[in-house]
Amino acid sequence: MAGLSFRRRIMGRPVHAAVICSVAVVAAMVVPSAAVATVPPVPETQILVSSDPVDETPHARDGEVRAFAQIGSMVYVGGSFTEIRQDPTAAWVSQRYLFGYDKTTGVISTTFLPVLDGAVSSLVAGPNDTLIVGGAFRNANGASRKNLVALDPSTGATVEGWVGRSDGGNVRDMALHGDWLYLAGAFNWVNGTSHAGLARLHASTGAIDPTFAINATVGRSGTSSYVWTIDVSPDGETLIAGGNFTDVNGLSRNQIALLDLSGTPSVLDWSTEKFVAPCGGQPAFSYLQAVRFGGDGSWFVVGTNGGSGWPAAYCDALVRFETAARGDGQLGTWVNYTGRDTITSVEVADNVIYLGGHFRWLNNPTAHRGGAGDGAIDRLGIAAVTPATGMPVNWNPRRSGGSSLPPGTSPWDSSVPVLWRGDDGLYFGHNSDGMGGEYHGRLGMFPRSGGRTITPKNPPTATSGNLYLGIGEGELARVPFDGTMIGSPTTVSQPNYTGAGATWGLSDRIYWAHTVAGTPTGSRIDISMFNGGTVGAPWEASGYNDWFDAGDLTGALFLDGRLYYTRSGADALYYRYFETDGNYLGATEFTLPTTGVDWSTVRGMAWVDGTIVYGSTDGNLRVVPFRPAVDPVVDGAESVLLAMASTELTWSTPQLFFAVQ
Repeated sequence: MAGLSFRRRIMGRPVHAAVICSVAVVAAMVVPSAAVATVPPVPETQILVSSDPVDETPHARDGEVRAFAQIGSMVYVGGSFTEIRQDPTAAWVSQRYLFGYDKTTGVISTTFLPVLDGAVSSLVAGPNDTLIVGGAFRNANGASRKNLVALDPSTGATVEGWVGRSDGGNVRDMALHGDWLYLAGAFNWVNGTSHAGLARLHASTGAIDPTFAINATVGRSGTSSYVWTIDVSPDGETLIAGGNFTDVNGLSRNQIALLDLSGTPSVLDWSTEKFVAPCGGQPAFSYLQAVRFGGDGSWFVVGTNGGSGWPAAYCDALVRFETAARGDGQLGTWVNYTGRDTITSVEVADNVIYLGGHFRWLNNPTAHRGGAGDGAIDRLGIAAVTPATGMPVNWNPRRSGGSSLPPGTSPWDSSVPVLWRGDDGLYFGHNSDGMGGEYHGRLGMFPRSGGRTITPKNPPTATSGNLYLGIGEGELARVPFDGTMIGSPTTVSQPNYTGAGATWGLSDRIYWAHTVAGTPTGSRIDISMFNGGTVGAPWEASGYNDWFDAGDLTGALFLDGRLYYTRSGADALYYRYFETDGNYLGATEFTLPTTGVDWSTVRGMAWVDGTIVYGSTDGNLRVVPFRPAVDPVVDGAESVLLAMASTELTWSTPQLFFAVQ
């Protein structure tokens, strides 16, 4: 069958999602009426650590592990614990707050023996072979060293020439970049100089930097202010701080602030109101529990507590923000709610975001007090998510010790104070003793060895192939399509493809709405391999998706971690996040800005080379440019008719997808 030619209107070139970051501004310039929207992050290759913790790490008890650092083959562990032991059968040995062990053998050092009189909250491998320790102590090795000290990593002896100290308030977090050591905590004085909540030292000497004059003050609900968590971008030019402060250098900054470090340190024009309204928890503490830059520093994530707050506030949630954004009222690029359970730590490693805490579910925005709402994905206290969408990937070791826990240990408690990326894996510190079904008293490590690589899946990028259209039970019409014209159809028998609804194609498979009796909605999302033009035997996409009525979809396509779709009787183009590693569907539905298309008449959609090819209730086939980073993402004035309904084909079924085969 002959079709109508379609010429793309974007500078003579197709727009592909993988390069949308580079063309978003150009596209906006070519279409004067369009405004640039947030550029959707594109999924990238991820390298996960193993979900099986190594067996060699020693154990601690009482309190919790809060910090790690590595110097050579030694790993240093800090926290509020009081005793340690080599293995489950060894006797407990008194060693308060700080110890070291060989990361290769797990053997506890018998020469590194510092004596502190208070808990350790942060550790940094400093310059000149030093271990810098921050916490809530007054003395180190019998001498006054208030809340901050540099130690010899071999013996634990105090480095006498290092002068840093935090007068009258604890050091909660530290970050090192070059020779700058950044401090965060509940202090008001550092080295005898007035500094509230934040300070910067020369890491090699401990001397204060007088040019860093940033003060985080005015605690929430009249309490004393503090900074709980900080991180510095890889280029050293931006610092993010979270705490219970509401003022930074006279500027309103409620619990979170960004600082410019590229010159004389200053407060950036960036703020959000999402931590202003009180959540369901106590108003005095900080909702911000952990912050971490990701990738090249162009984005950062925040882990929070605070109880109920959805959707007005980002409480008990993991949130991504874009570093380059400016102005008031900043919103998260995405938000993953736990359903009112705390996140206490985050780490980013090899393009994976890891989070730990007291949560039991992710992707759970509408449930509260630990319950599971529609879309909730089981993750007991530790999880990994993809930076592009915040959706969990298929990694689920769980904070549980199973039957391996010795007597007197705790299988589960409130906090994972630290996740830390070492050169051999992901280290965790918690206030319980079970992880991955094994005994790991207060600490452990997930190794990089034995992990796996996640390669993002997407539709085929080819400019030509075949459109497949359902024409009856177990039958598809294969219609050649070169991006501008359609060819003559052939009928292909597909006995595995029955009870089918909306279908979307990826490079080697299709996902499709499958009518299945006995399911909660009467339908589900199934997967079939699609190689050589044959639909393979289907299997259910995920047991976590049975709440979703896939049979209501009238068309669907997948691109860059998002499932775009239309629904019966609704004149809108929607999307949800969808993670192909685990096949988890996002719990939140979003509506896209479009104009000039009556989406209630759409029947079947496919993404082909920067466009949406779609059928309609009138039986015709059309194509329109699709620009996820532009408002509107679809302008119906640019729609072109590809084919009209005929006796051979009527393009009025949701069973439409594109494939190379």
